[in-house]
Amino acid sequence: MTALLIILAAIALLFIGYVVYGSWLAKQWGIDPARKTPALEKEDGVDYLAAKPAVLMGHHFSSIAGAGPINGPIMAAVFGWVPVFLWCVIGGIFFGGLQDFGSLFASIRNDGKSVGEIIKQSLGKTSKKLFIIFALLVLILVIASFVNVVAGTFLTVFSADAVTKLGVVANPTNNQTTAMISVLFIVLAVVYGIVTNRFGVKTLPATIGGIICIVGIVIFGLNFGLSFNRNFWIVVVALYIAVASLIPVWIMLQPRDYLSSFLLYAMMLIAFVGIFVGTFSSRDVTFSIPAFTGFKVGGNFIFPTLFITVACGACSGFHSLIASGTTSKQLDSEKTAKAVGYGSMLIESALGIVSLIAVGVVWEAWKGKEFGSPSAAFGAGIATLFADKGTSVYNTITALLTLAVSVFALTSLDSATRLSRFMFSELFLKEDEVTWKDATGVRKLLANPLFGTALMVIIGSTLGALKLSAIWSLFGAANQLLAGIALLAVAAWLGEVGKNNKMFFIPMIFMLAATLTQLVITVIKQTGVIAAGKFSASDPAWGHWFQLLFAAAMAMLAVILVIEGVKTFVKLAKKNS
Repeated sequence: MTALLIILAAIALLFIGYVVYGSWLAKQWGIDPARKTPALEKEDGVDYLAAKPAVLMGHHFSSIAGAGPINGPIMAAVFGWVPVFLWCVIGGIFFGGLQDFGSLFASIRNDGKSVGEIIKQSLGKTSKKLFIIFALLVLILVIASFVNVVAGTFLTVFSADAVTKLGVVANPTNNQTTAMISVLFIVLAVVYGIVTNRFGVKTLPATIGGIICIVGIVIFGLNFGLSFNRNFWIVVVALYIAVASLIPVWIMLQPRDYLSSFLLYAMMLIAFVGIFVGTFSSRDVTFSIPAFTGFKVGGNFIFPTLFITVACGACSGFHSLIASGTTSKQLDSEKTAKAVGYGSMLIESALGIVSLIAVGVVWEAWKGKEFGSPSAAFGAGIATLFADKGTSVYNTITALLTLAVSVFALTSLDSATRLSRFMFSELFLKEDEVTWKDATGVRKLLANPLFGTALMVIIGSTLGALKLSAIWSLFGAANQLLAGIALLAVAAWLGEVGKNNKMFFIPMIFMLAATLTQLVITVIKQTGVIAAGKFSASDPAWGHWFQLLFAAAMAMLAVILVIEGVKTFVKLAKKNS
């Protein structure tokens, strides 16, 4: 009964937040449905292209969700379910939703430009360059984290051990099934993009056909899987995201994200049904996470660890990059901004609560390290609500949920890589240069989309070979720090244009304090590990050096940007006094 009450309370509070606070924000900022959006004014068929609301919702939600709201709450559950529940709900409504909606609104009012361009208007050109560098570092961690997750869902073994049989296999494991369906899903997305954008098939019949095809490839994947080692999958994923980030959005980004959103909706529906089934079932299904385990667990204090680890389930800086990088260029009307920008974040918070319930069902097994990843625990937890381990129902549900995690991680990956392409080129262009072709000398090479894409993919995929635990805490801190800076940027811009920005100050200060504290802890910890000199093949020295230098660089960049932000707020205060 505890699990059922938790999810019902979460849905009620998030819905109230959407209706009341979301509507208040839209009124404060002056959302105008009659105003033309950048997608209509600057349509180019590649990046700027108006999408139907349902399609855009699918793109945005799939891109921001990834594996974050599943991995984060599950790993943070060591502090108990109450702290995770409160942060997902309060953080989603007043922190994450505010940042996502604000970033999207600021971007559509600035020709679909990124947060970096918005920073330039209020904080100056130097701050813009520093922010782009900061964002690129975060995107490297996004790529590394989700490459790791995807490779892990295709093959559970962390090392590069060869599997006994390569290629297509019958009677596949859940991971081999996930690999097969994920590959076929990419092909299906391309076909969907072609038939809707080049042959004029309407959204409804195309959607029905797409869903039927999804069912078909799932059935096929449950009977035939793909078996390759981890390094093979890392290379394949790297090549995929490189290509997907360069081609027009209608070929891959829009159709893939739209179709994948149905998997996510189905996954959440299965989870909700499972919670009801498990609650009233005669089977022994128990939600066994303690309500609260203490302010310090395993050497980590609840502040800042909880707020960094939950990450995307409550607030995520990566969302601001998606909102201002791809979503703002596809929004057909400002009236859709609240549902896409604010609503998607609250749905993600609900997914975070579902993940909390899932791990609560298999809590003892999770504590006993019986699962190779949080995603595996998530699938097993939801499947346990329906049937006993080892049954066909259990295995099928586990495979479907593992597939959903993989699909959303891939979605975040290709969106992150596309964003890195935009920002890498932007870093090396002068004010009067529109594209990389306008640049000269070595800047023309550096601003070339192929160069930036290749560099980011190579670095991110190489780091993706590390253990997830070696990446996630750093990713969480960098990601949340980016959220603090995005909140700062939007608040400064709103102040410049004379709109209410006071609701940003508490979330901004809290996120900056939590994340800078975590980065300092990381620097101290990694310095100690390096000084001890105890490394192994699976825990190499370069991984610790990377974490040390990365954390130090992020902290310094953030401090500089915060100082510039404070100067801007002081100027605005004097101007308005």
